[in-house]
Amino acid sequence: MRVALVAPYDLGVPGGVQGQVLGLARALAGTGDDVLVVAPGDPARWLGRPVDGVRLTGTGAVVSVPANGARAPIAASPLAGRRTLAALARFGPDVVHVHEPLVPGPAAAALRRSVAPVVATFHRAGAGAGYRLLGPVARPLVGRAAALVAVSEAARQTLCAVVGPSAERAEIVPNGVDLDRFDRARRRARRGPGLRVVFVGRLERRKGAEVLLAAVPLLRAATEPDPGLAVVVVGDGPLRPRLEAGAPARVTFRGRLDDEALADEVAAADVLVAPSLEGESFGVVLLEAMAAGTAVVAADLPGYRLAAGAAARFVAPGDPAALARALGALLADDDARAALVARGLAQAATSGFGALAEAYRGRYRRVGPAQVDGRS
Repeated sequence: MRVALVAPYDLGVPGGVQGQVLGLARALAGTGDDVLVVAPGDPARWLGRPVDGVRLTGTGAVVSVPANGARAPIAASPLAGRRTLAALARFGPDVVHVHEPLVPGPAAAALRRSVAPVVATFHRAGAGAGYRLLGPVARPLVGRAAALVAVSEAARQTLCAVVGPSAERAEIVPNGVDLDRFDRARRRARRGPGLRVVFVGRLERRKGAEVLLAAVPLLRAATEPDPGLAVVVVGDGPLRPRLEAGAPARVTFRGRLDDEALADEVAAADVLVAPSLEGESFGVVLLEAMAAGTAVVAADLPGYRLAAGAAARFVAPGDPAALARALGALLADDDARAALVARGLAQAATSGFGALAEAYRGRYRRVGPAQVDGRS
């Protein structure tokens, strides 16, 4: 089957949607599909995120714009749209799979003037006032999709808030995780004598790194003797200089890491903390930690509940004292951590990109032209 995946964001910038597009592309290509990925930016700068066996087309210059409490690297120019449509026409796909098709640029262009039936996947959770204003434009655009998918109920409700009840036809297909990469990291992990907590995410307000850093002194003050707790922060972003300048002792900022190094940091930790404040449609970072054999403490957000369920401890978002208490209790209880790890490994095992590719392949066949079945 010839499948074109259209991403809304620069694939050279780490992000949840980017990771899903690349992981799905690898999984589809790995089982024989002919796959094209079209995204903002320059494929020469995507080399740190290889996609073996996948054709790559960039649409040019990227700008960073505010979006859902974060910054989004998009290509909104008309030229990016024209390049997207030209790449799709050359490729001749059976199905076009567009991620976040309301984002200006390649994604919106692919849905508006697609050369093949479209499967549209929506990732965003949280419809602010500005996003809701897209309704009059978004309704006819979304109506062009042959199939709608949301990565969680929160994402589906966000779409419904923008385009209305017609979006209720969206099916929920949770995100996937690279099980092999995190399993390799788990098998080579060597934890030291002290306790280690890791945070993974972009250093911007929505991800809640400030909450974790505020919880660390509270945790240490409540623990006698000091457990030698080390905290590792993986990721970069606009808040990094201020966070790093004011961080407590034994907090290390690793910055942006490649995929293997990131997996090693997660697997080497006793607990991964995901203290996001809002806007998380699904917790891929939680699933990755679970696949790496690391216990999880997370903010009590619907997307995180969906990803981890009983395999994580949850705390109120934005509450450093509650986070410190939850972390202290879990770090002091080896049996409780082991139980969370066991549940996490079992749950993550069903969430690989191979399973995600099969889920989408069924939808591709359902909406694609009749000849797809003969070529799959």
